[in-house]
Amino acid sequence: MENKGSDEVEKLKTKFLSVWHNVKYSWALKSKTAFSRNSPVLLLGKCYHFKSDDDDGSTETCYEASDEDFIVGDVDAFRKDFTSRVWLTYRSEFPPLPGSTLTSDCGWGCMLRAGQMMLAQALILHFLGRDWTWSEALTLQPLDTETWTTTAAKRMVASLEASLHGSLRPSDHGPLPQALVPGSGAEAHAQEMHHRALVSWFGDSSSAQFGLHRLVHLGLTMRKRAGDWYGPAVVAHIIKLAASDINFLAGITAYVSQDCTVYSADVVDSHRPPREEQTYAERSDAPPPPLNNQPASASALPDSRAVIILIPVRLGGEKTNPEYFDFTKSILSLEYCIGIIGGKPKQACYFVGFQDDSLIYMDPHYCQSFVDVSTSDFPLQSYHCPSPKKMPFSKMDPSCTIGFYSRSIQDYERISQELSKVLQPSAKDKYPAFTFMQGHGRDYDLSAGLTPEKREWPFIRDPRRTVTTAGDFVLL
Repeated sequence: MENKGSDEVEKLKTKFLSVWHNVKYSWALKSKTAFSRNSPVLLLGKCYHFKSDDDDGSTETCYEASDEDFIVGDVDAFRKDFTSRVWLTYRSEFPPLPGSTLTSDCGWGCMLRAGQMMLAQALILHFLGRDWTWSEALTLQPLDTETWTTTAAKRMVASLEASLHGSLRPSDHGPLPQALVPGSGAEAHAQEMHHRALVSWFGDSSSAQFGLHRLVHLGLTMRKRAGDWYGPAVVAHIIKLAASDINFLAGITAYVSQDCTVYSADVVDSHRPPREEQTYAERSDAPPPPLNNQPASASALPDSRAVIILIPVRLGGEKTNPEYFDFTKSILSLEYCIGIIGGKPKQACYFVGFQDDSLIYMDPHYCQSFVDVSTSDFPLQSYHCPSPKKMPFSKMDPSCTIGFYSRSIQDYERISQELSKVLQPSAKDKYPAFTFMQGHGRDYDLSAGLTPEKREWPFIRDPRRTVTTAGDFVLL
């Protein structure tokens, strides 16, 4: 009886915390974001200029993301590009997560959501190409503060009252309203079919290959449970496990660097599918192939597959070293970059671009209701964000994971050559953020001296240190 009473208390605590988080992150709405029209904006390898033809360049002015004035010059194209990226945020009222009773990831799942967004961008490059944009991107409206705050407050009161009376049931209240205005419905062409299929892989259910339930389940192998804090390096390894399931994706896999080092032979091996694997075209459960008007994907070839390259790094000590600002800009300017997951301390986000000395990012700290992606016409609007955010480089947490998409072995050779030039240290900075080396990681026996328990955890070298001790490795 005592255990039963304790379980009830824990469930009630969980319910109170969940309700509070739902309200807290419903109120944390997007504020207007100002962009200078005198400086270019870089978004995942694409450059946009907001300066109009009649500007003389003598006055610094800004455009706000929700204003009609925003559509000037290339601003419209930027808005469409940004909004077309897949946006994954906190969700509520989904089925309980593996090993827990949690039905929301509010307050703790932001790094997993950032990792999902990076993976989604890699899949967009793989199946749709970098030039793809969502046809309804410019129809999305700013988030409605009044609707969300009023509804969330009413739900908090109703839920707490029901919990105190021990009568809370799923049928007591409906789901939270969708945050974004519904779209037009039926898909118009094959691109939207690919788009919808891709988004469905990130649904909040155990059947979604890259959904939160699947990622939490994989995190259990690294002693991470639902409700824990996930660092950018841990999430990189979870993504690798999720993307390497050959029963689902035969044409793409993931590689995670070791100790800030990318071993070229390991990446090349990743590009070559296992001998026992069926070719992409032979699989009945394979995702749809890339469209004909896009570059031929490596997944369509029997002897090659694409690789998502994930590189956990630390760009400084307690704070990000300013010497890495230009490096970060160079990375986000590359067409094969799929972004950076990191953020502020204990507050994760997905960096996708920059303007001047500010990073542009997608924010997962917004609670939306569960969407059943198993239906053929589920709404797509809540998976796209019309409001970009900016953050000064100086506020960026030094721990992060950088992502790249390599379509083939030949593509990787080009990428490694280009990145090696970007990584050339300056006179002031003797240590690059990461390096490329020939051969396999196993040739260097990185795990020598580690206990089996420690081998399970992803350690990376702090590039600001020079001594070779255990202090050179930072657990993310």
